[in-house]
Amino acid sequence: MSDTAPVITRGLTKRFRSGQVAVDSVDLEVPTGSVFGFLGPNGSGKTTTIRMLLGLIAPTSGSVELLGQPMPKAQLAVLPRVGAMVEGPAFYPFWSGQANLMRFDAADRTSDPRTRKARAGEALERVGLSAAAGKKVRAYSLGMKQRLGIAVALMQRRDLLVLDEPTNGLDPQGTREVRGLIRELAADGITVFTSTHLLAEVEQVCTHAAVMSRGKLLRQSSMVELRSELRPRLVVRTPDLGAAAETLTGLGVTDLRRQEETVDGDPGELPIDKLAAALVAADVRIHGFGLERPSLEDAFVALTGEGFDVAE
Repeated sequence: MSDTAPVITRGLTKRFRSGQVAVDSVDLEVPTGSVFGFLGPNGSGKTTTIRMLLGLIAPTSGSVELLGQPMPKAQLAVLPRVGAMVEGPAFYPFWSGQANLMRFDAADRTSDPRTRKARAGEALERVGLSAAAGKKVRAYSLGMKQRLGIAVALMQRRDLLVLDEPTNGLDPQGTREVRGLIRELAADGITVFTSTHLLAEVEQVCTHAAVMSRGKLLRQSSMVELRSELRPRLVVRTPDLGAAAETLTGLGVTDLRRQEETVDGDPGELPIDKLAAALVAADVRIHGFGLERPSLEDAFVALTGEGFDVAE
């Protein structure tokens, strides 16, 4: 693999004829060997960005490089090294899963027909569909079709795998299996770029993440960096909100917020025992006291101003 980042965009923009700006000046850089989570609420521009990355639609402006080469100019050289599943897989419904895989592989001018059947079997086994290899795809569940779409992307060795909502339609067991598969692929040296609106995907699988909202890229960083920025907050549960807030402000606690029977704020480097003693001395009734680290959900929602589907 090249030392160049597998995915680079500069000022990537897509404006439709209606005037809608679906993607607005996005700069992305995906590290080699990472599991990169492209996170955002539904309708935030993720799929449109992916379609531009793969040369499926042309950007209005800006540039894309995949595996160190410009797209779509170099797509004939680049795309054989890229596996992709975008906007849900489409298959021949009256063919079996294995027959579909072999048909897709036959359309790839770089594939070896002598190993096609063996590679189809290996891909089906890797995504847990060996038992359904001979079943017609019209009898597959949505989750099985998702797995078959990933199997198509795995028919050949890839340097980059692009997955658009790969766990869509999967039950909890299937979701865990796909997460495990993504980790295995990354361990094999494949860079995985996966879009999702599920925060759990990013938390449990990804090494890096980018956050999209309303077509704009709000943030990209490593997950280690993001977690390190989540400063713990002092949380005091008390019916004496006014007295508690006044006492904590006087001690230097900042960014105070009041909710029903709760005051929380940023204590900085202030000793927690000193804060507790001061509240007791001020006759503040304490029903709960401690430091709580904000969740990644809090961080992402704060960035976008929108909620995420955080379900499994």
